[in-house]
Amino acid sequence: MFNLLAKFLKLLNGDASPGQISLGFAFALFVGLTPFFSLHNLIILFLVCVIRVNLGAFFLGSAVFTLIAFIVDPLMISVGESLLNNPDLTSLWTGLYQSDVWRAFKFNHTLLLGSVVTASVLFIPMVIVSRIIISVYRERLMKWFEKLQISKMIKASKFYKAYEKLGELS
Repeated sequence: MFNLLAKFLKLLNGDASPGQISLGFAFALFVGLTPFFSLHNLIILFLVCVIRVNLGAFFLGSAVFTLIAFIVDPLMISVGESLLNNPDLTSLWTGLYQSDVWRAFKFNHTLLLGSVVTASVLFIPMVIVSRIIISVYRERLMKWFEKLQISKMIKASKFYKAYEKLGELS
């Protein structure tokens, strides 16, 4: 737990732009919330490698969203089930399933469809909100926190030593 928090703080205090970090978190939604061995995740990994995305944020976000996925999977299944059972969309699903390309994406599975739709809906808000949070943290909270007496106590703890080790490895 301390290592995960140390990695997160190292990421926030690093040189990467807030836009790169927020894109990393946003793309991590797809990999973390959806079943890992899916064709769309290969596309996401390709995009992450091509677009300037902070890889640390992507992998950290993927780990966090994977943990969250265990909690929200029943909700994702119900979203996917309601989309697949919607009579207005029956012709769309039938047409997509008859195509070999779309069949490979396996959107006929309730969990996969629900989690991809949820990650798609949350993508833009994740970029915006995380970018704002990172910017506010860097402008206000980081400087304020360094002045506090408690920050000196934290620097003497095991947590900070793990944080420093991460800095040395980079």
